[in-house]
Amino acid sequence: MTRPLFAASAFALAIAAAQPAFAQDAEAEFVELREEVWEWTLDNSPNLATSIGDRRGDAQLGDNSLAGSDARLAQTQAFRERLEAISATDLPQNLRIDHALMARDFNDTLEAAQHNHTHFIAFTNRGGPQGAISGLAYGSPLFTAADYESYIGRLEAFPTYVANVIERSDNAVALGLTQPCEPMQGYENSITGLIAETPEDSVWWSAFETRPGTISDSEWAALEQRGRSAITEGAFAGLRSFADFYTQEYAPACRTDEAPGIGGTPGGQEYYAYRVRSFTTTEMTPQEVHDLGQSEVARIRAEMEAVAAEAGFDTREAFIEHLRTDPQYYPEDEESYLQYTQALAKEIDGWMPRLFGTLPRLPYTVQPIPAANAPGNTTAYYERGSMATGQAGIYRLNLTELDQRPLWELPALGVHEAVPGHHHQISLQQELDIHPLRANGTFFTVFVEGWGLYSERLGIEMGLYDTPAKEMGRLSYEMWRASRLVVDTGIHALGWTRQEAVDFMLANTALSEGNINAEVNRYITWPGQALAYKLGELKIRELRARAEQTLGADFDLRAFHDTVLENGSVPLDVLEAHVDAWIASELST
Repeated sequence: MTRPLFAASAFALAIAAAQPAFAQDAEAEFVELREEVWEWTLDNSPNLATSIGDRRGDAQLGDNSLAGSDARLAQTQAFRERLEAISATDLPQNLRIDHALMARDFNDTLEAAQHNHTHFIAFTNRGGPQGAISGLAYGSPLFTAADYESYIGRLEAFPTYVANVIERSDNAVALGLTQPCEPMQGYENSITGLIAETPEDSVWWSAFETRPGTISDSEWAALEQRGRSAITEGAFAGLRSFADFYTQEYAPACRTDEAPGIGGTPGGQEYYAYRVRSFTTTEMTPQEVHDLGQSEVARIRAEMEAVAAEAGFDTREAFIEHLRTDPQYYPEDEESYLQYTQALAKEIDGWMPRLFGTLPRLPYTVQPIPAANAPGNTTAYYERGSMATGQAGIYRLNLTELDQRPLWELPALGVHEAVPGHHHQISLQQELDIHPLRANGTFFTVFVEGWGLYSERLGIEMGLYDTPAKEMGRLSYEMWRASRLVVDTGIHALGWTRQEAVDFMLANTALSEGNINAEVNRYITWPGQALAYKLGELKIRELRARAEQTLGADFDLRAFHDTVLENGSVPLDVLEAHVDAWIASELST
């Protein structure tokens, strides 16, 4: 259970009287500190700076060295000490959320640093240093010569970035903190798959396919030449270095324990307990999360049995087997699968004004996961866009293993990844009238992914699940996230084997075996992250039920949704306090 960080009444009361001098001093000190933190964040986050049109990060990938991490930790400690000297009760209401989020971020960063795992586990089966450059051609502004100088400079910086990852990973090998072997099988392909025969055949050359009108022919020729060198000597060289290290040194030292969880590593149980608290923004223990997951699995299972009966099947298992094996439910080819998904996304767009009073300006598109990253990857994911860089958000779809991609799961998938899920929430946060530190630099997984899962339930109100197959798809997705509470804690805290995790998900979800294998590999190599979805969704559903019960006929769904999203991504206790204040305000009008 979570406790509100502030009393709900604090949000509902307006401060009419003039602030005393000590409160004015506290406000000035906090505003000064917040600005320093924001500027420091931009100094240390070049991609973030670029995404908002700030050029200070040009040509940089960020300092991912151990020395750089130590320096950032020392600065974070100094920031925390200054923040702790400022009482939140001395601040006006509009600054208290900022204070709370900064405090949580500082505390989380410093607690994470107490564990060797944080410093030395540098990649998962889903990504690594290659992710720092694989999407540059799409995610970079490419309008001026300065943009291209920055783009090329980042490719040139890649070998140093890789060398720092290798240094961390060498320590991981020495400390027994490598990833387990089985979920990392084939990982090297995600590295070498980006290396092409020539620069012109690579993913990075697409940036040079069209010359912007702002660049002269002579400048363009020089940029192309430098680009070729940067791709060859920067991107390709860095990838080869990482591939060699991974295959020759890291993979031979991967963990072979029958129980692959992080809990079996030195200090792993303490590290995992921290990860649970961090990703959920609660004080729940792994066992409490596991027990909640078992309860949710039982509830959803009963709903699935009712849908199977409605579809004319004697058992839930028989209906799931039908859904997994009948060819009518699977796409014929990549193009038809992509087009089906795109058309469905446009249909869902039409519902947005009925569910929200405030919509973001930034559009989104539906595109495949890049071929080099798709094998073994998740079914889909969202890639944030930016008005400053001229990039739409992207709902990325996995076009591999089409016999594992049923069409009946696409309604739930679309509302989660695009709208009203990730694209709506993340793009709206970027445009909110809040401090840029919160608009652009704050990301609580439990809120973001909890909102995505809650959005799947909104598909019910949209009428998207209009067949038993689609309704079973929605329930399977909800069961998938409930199963994560059981499986993730089972693997990392309770000593489950990989096969136990796979068997549990096969027995309880309607996901295909291929998807389940990919998901379990993800949970093993990325401890705790998967817990956030269900816990965040349960809190939002709890708050909606509270508002509906309290407000009765005066409950406004659009206003509730806008209230949930109007502060951007926040911890669950801050969200609860804010919604309670909104309910109190609605009662008083």
